[in-house]
Amino acid sequence: MKAVCWQGKEDVRVETVPDPTILNPRDAIVKITTTAICGSDLHLYDGVIMTMKEGDILGHEFMGEVVEVGKEVKNLKVGDRIVVPFTIACGQCFFCDHALWSLCDNSNPNARMLEKMYGYSGSALFGYSHLFGGYAGGQAQYARVPFADVGHVKIPDSLTDEQVLFLSDVFPTGYQAAENCNIQPGDTVAVWGCGPVGQFAIKSAYMLGAGKVIAIDNVNYRLRFAADAGKADTIDFDFDEVNLFDRLKEMTGGRGPDSCIDAVGMEAHGTAPGMLYDWTKQALRLGTDRPNVLRQAIQACRKGGTVSIPGVYAGFLDKIPFGAAFGKGLTMKMGQTHVHKYLPPLLEHIEKGDIDPSFIITHRLHLEDAPQAYETFKHKRDNCLKVVMKPWEDKQELSQISQA
Repeated sequence: MKAVCWQGKEDVRVETVPDPTILNPRDAIVKITTTAICGSDLHLYDGVIMTMKEGDILGHEFMGEVVEVGKEVKNLKVGDRIVVPFTIACGQCFFCDHALWSLCDNSNPNARMLEKMYGYSGSALFGYSHLFGGYAGGQAQYARVPFADVGHVKIPDSLTDEQVLFLSDVFPTGYQAAENCNIQPGDTVAVWGCGPVGQFAIKSAYMLGAGKVIAIDNVNYRLRFAADAGKADTIDFDFDEVNLFDRLKEMTGGRGPDSCIDAVGMEAHGTAPGMLYDWTKQALRLGTDRPNVLRQAIQACRKGGTVSIPGVYAGFLDKIPFGAAFGKGLTMKMGQTHVHKYLPPLLEHIEKGDIDPSFIITHRLHLEDAPQAYETFKHKRDNCLKVVMKPWEDKQELSQISQA
């Protein structure tokens, strides 16, 4: 089969690799009909996540048709269309029993590696380094799905792939970020980062009762998208970064946002002094993450408010204003998304017409276009917000759809 393989920093290639096979009686094999590039994939592309190996298959946002099932999988059959959560969960451990699916005890065979870094390991992830299990990802023609009897959602024929694909990650991630804010009717929510997760956080905040959402970014087309599709007020921090705190106070009657969502994570950009400090430490290999957005969110959030962190952080963070968090009595909520928890209710929202997640798609490409697509997505060229790839469709027809 064809698959997108990591070969080193900023080097991905489409290669021919062996087809996946059933290794465990709870496995299934899925023929992937639609897959996507996620912002988290750029952390792998940029070489900031350890333990990647040459030839690793990338991708954790995918869906498709079941073509084979293990003998212990009783709730799937060949021909079912399913979306698969990017977090892999066994369904039987303490954390799965408590709906903390992304903290599964049993799905990561390399748990000892994460235990050395974090004390305990969370769940395994598709296509996301050997720290998180070393499982092959879904930017391919086929994928092996372990624990296939847990967490998947079957897709009715009335919905297209593009309407449901993002149930695999970015829609639940944005929704959980908003839900973690404990939004009360009329609240103001500030969202740093207008990529796909930020766009879904904006939509979800309104779905959960927010009165105003303020979107913060420095990429013009992403801000326009947040304003037009998300109905958010916007701040371009290239112009307002020095006065960002004052601008947010002004827009909230002096009180500050009720909740702040950091949808950026460890690879923040900007020119503030804290940002320059982060870049310098990274260049000297004295630091891991660039947490400038987290600093801003903590400073800007109103007293007694909530800081929600769906943006990925990987290591040790420096110069975090924890005194401000303590002094203002902030609540901080974060972590990998418990996708399994959100699949049924969010699928229902889609079926009812409350939201069509395909609104974020800007580029439809063939799997063979993945190397170019990674560059386009990383450097925000051609107004790229979200890339989906179709491993089995005609390349020329996809090109015509994208141009249209």
